Parts: sequence; structure tokens; C-alpha cells
Amino acid sequence: MVLFWVVIVGIGVLIFRALSRTPEHPHVQAGHSPEQLLAERFARGEIDEEEYQRRLTTLRASPPSTKHG
Repeated sequence: MVLFWVVIVGIGVLIFRALSRTPEHPHVQAGHSPEQLLAERFARGEIDEEEYQRRLTTLRASPPSTKHG
């Protein structure tokens, strides 16, 4: 009977920890503009110069999007 309650409490603790954990996004930080994020990707070598320039032009040409809830 004691083992049953230990297992139940353990499962509860694991569920609580999983639900209270904040999502981790190592490459996305709050407050960075899309242009800054693009520049960081280019600096890390994730995209080449041609793709960087193409995406930068697209970002600067399109108006900022607004979300309508």
C-alpha cells in the first residue's frame, strides 16, 4: 500500500514539473527584431549571403503584421 502512494505522488511530481517548465528556445530571445534574428542566423552560418540578402529585402519591403484576435 505504501508503494502505491509513493508511485502516485511520484507521478504527480513529474506531471507538475512538466507542466510548470517554460519552453526553451535557445535561438529565439524576447525583444529581438526579425532583422536581428536573421543577422544572427547569417553569423552562425545557417544561411548564406544570398539568402540573407533576399530575406532582409523581403522583411524590409513587407509591412509589419498585426494579429487580430
